Amino acid sequence: MTYGEFLGAKAQLLSDQGFEPCYQPDFLFDFQTFLLDWSVRKGRAALFADCGMGKTPLQLAWAENVVRHTNKPVLIATPLAVARQTVKEGVKFGIECHVSRDGQAKPNITVTNYEQLHKFEPSQFSGMVCDESSILKNFDGEIKATVTEFMRKMPYRLLCTATAAPNDYIEFGTSSEALGGLGYMDMLGMFFKNDQNSLHPSTRTRGSAWYGCKWRFKPHAERPFWQWLCSWARAVRKPSDLGFDDGRFVLPKLHVNQHVVSASRPLDGYLFVVPAHGLSEQRSERSHTIRERCERMAELFTAQPRSVAWCHLNSEGDLLEKIIPGAVQVSGADSDEEKEEKFTAFESGQASYLVTKSKIAGFGLNWQFCNHTAMFPSHSFEQYYQSVRRFWRFGQEREVTVDLVSTEGESDVMQNLQRKAEATDKMFAMIVEEMGHELHRQSDEEFPKSLEVPGWLSRTK
Repeated sequence: MTYGEFLGAKAQLLSDQGFEPCYQPDFLFDFQTFLLDWSVRKGRAALFADCGMGKTPLQLAWAENVVRHTNKPVLIATPLAVARQTVKEGVKFGIECHVSRDGQAKPNITVTNYEQLHKFEPSQFSGMVCDESSILKNFDGEIKATVTEFMRKMPYRLLCTATAAPNDYIEFGTSSEALGGLGYMDMLGMFFKNDQNSLHPSTRTRGSAWYGCKWRFKPHAERPFWQWLCSWARAVRKPSDLGFDDGRFVLPKLHVNQHVVSASRPLDGYLFVVPAHGLSEQRSERSHTIRERCERMAELFTAQPRSVAWCHLNSEGDLLEKIIPGAVQVSGADSDEEKEEKFTAFESGQASYLVTKSKIAGFGLNWQFCNHTAMFPSHSFEQYYQSVRRFWRFGQEREVTVDLVSTEGESDVMQNLQRKAEATDKMFAMIVEEMGHELHRQSDEEFPKSLEVPGWLSRTK
């Protein structure tokens, strides 16, 4: 064993477990063909590709490769509103796929939403694709546990999302675990440390000391972390990240306008209207200013032929639907069929305005036909980013306008979103930098001399 091989074994890099592609479609762009070839050969991989970079055709082409290689169906799990869109793309590209919500596998590729996953039997499939896989980021989330267990015995797995870890790098651990690589707990122990090591992450609950503690890289562990990540993931925000020409993948200008409204009356117990401080007061002010904020948002829609209003509270959605002429609301109370009917009405032009929440429609939908949206911002960068990217994505030919309606007491929300945006930019920059080099840096060329390594030292576990 050489010293380079010894270090490589300790790095926990995920090895290739795939096969040589047997299906190379001509509808993919050059950088997409590169990603398809890499992910098929990898076998278990993650594609952190920005909105509009072609994750859906990549998923379909990857699944078709697995179907042809194994002669067994593949399952694609998506958010609710995205299943029909995936099948529509399959028809467009000539790849057979069908929506199923009753637990029955369909020929070739079966598409379902995450909420129906429990109806299916994993042994029916040879592989699985998780669309918008950031849904796995919560360490103790129910969907994360369900998906991870469902994929556990599948030989081929693919994760796809634009927001891999919108809040914290340690969220990558749940993706690695779902792929059968380094587990979440093992990843923490290998690359991170905190000041409260006596607390086990399994005790994570709101209000506990662990929940508020800050994990940080161990000394000299940051670079190995990105090397480990690049052994099973590829990230791309534009083709040039992979060394290809950006071509038509250049986004039009984005305009973000902030509209600040004031409460018309003070909160109970106050003589004057005062700015809110802290999350508790911000929530109170948000509830207290529903009418003022909704009326301001409705005014912004008067000059827009088509638009989407994003809300957080049911009361906000109900009021917006009432005061925006011709608006249709997609709410959590709607059945799956009702949601899809309303999305179809908006996409076909039967409904000019849509009112909904990010957790319902903020993932995976392609709405480049619309170039205006308005929202009430929150501290969730993922919700903000995904909502904006329904419109501001590759394929959009017009400049996009985003109107943010907030209160005086929410002045720190945008600052927090900006901080998270900068952290996300750094994350992508680090991954792209690592992708530009060979992952196994400790090669025989760097360490040409063969060394005899004691048996006890060469153990990797």
